[in-house]
Amino acid sequence: VYVDPDAYSKISSREEMLDVGRAIGRINNTLTKRKFILMGPGRWGSRGDIKLGVDVTYSDINNTAVLLEIAKKKGNYLPELSFGTHFFQDLVEADIRYIPLYPDEADIIFNEPFLKQSRNILSDVAPEFSHLAETVRVIDVPQQTNGQVLRVLLNADLDEAVGILDLPDKGDKIEFFEAFRVDATPEEHWRWRCRMAEKIAANLDPKRFGVKAFYVFGSTKNATAGPGSDLDIIIHLEADDRQKKDLSLWLDGWSRSLAEVNFLRTGYEIEGLLDIHYVTDKDIKNKTSFASKIDAVTDAARPLVLGSRSRKDQCK
Repeated sequence: VYVDPDAYSKISSREEMLDVGRAIGRINNTLTKRKFILMGPGRWGSRGDIKLGVDVTYSDINNTAVLLEIAKKKGNYLPELSFGTHFFQDLVEADIRYIPLYPDEADIIFNEPFLKQSRNILSDVAPEFSHLAETVRVIDVPQQTNGQVLRVLLNADLDEAVGILDLPDKGDKIEFFEAFRVDATPEEHWRWRCRMAEKIAANLDPKRFGVKAFYVFGSTKNATAGPGSDLDIIIHLEADDRQKKDLSLWLDGWSRSLAEVNFLRTGYEIEGLLDIHYVTDKDIKNKTSFASKIDAVTDAARPLVLGSRSRKDQCK
């Protein structure tokens, strides 16, 4: 449900502006609860100067899933937003998300043509307010996108949000990501990385790649990893050039895949999650480079079981 900021600002009659609020209330009570997003200019719930935002009460917007306020520049003037303060406690208790949108900022992508060019079904939902069709737009997203739905992804840590068109049922894709799920709590970032390290070690064929041992160290091993941390691994290698090349390609696939999963779970974008360090028998004998971490007196790297699909969970 989109109240066009430009069209709203051109309304000269106070009564017609109030009518926009009444239309929103009617739409709110007609549409399915938590199945629509409500977007509008300035401050939702403005009482004094209703040119600053649509005059509604909480009961007029309480069924929305997301309340979005748009601050669109008018010359040198940038409207102030309420940041949901008019209904703050109600929004929190009802689990309604709030998003401020500044479409004129350089790093913001605002697909307004989709909102303005899609078929407006206001007359179907609230026929008594059809005269407001230039200002109030109601869009049936699946109807306009051949069955796709709009998903809004929010990341409070990064203070960012994105709306994407996606298939309504991800099927196998959901099952895949659930297998790699990590809870977004600080203590779980290291645990998930540790389990992924175990999974890699369990699937690695030592004979094929010439691997003698596999270790995890750093923030993952020390239980201090955050959402953007690398997964630090040491691999004790006794391999020819061909084996090392094949192993590097195999691990690169894991690294990129896990980076994508980490991005989907946390919002942190990195090219690869794994930071691999290869050591040889000579390195271990002389304790050079990262080999000094193996069997160290303090902060030693942790060995993981190689090639065993039925491994014991060491991430506790």
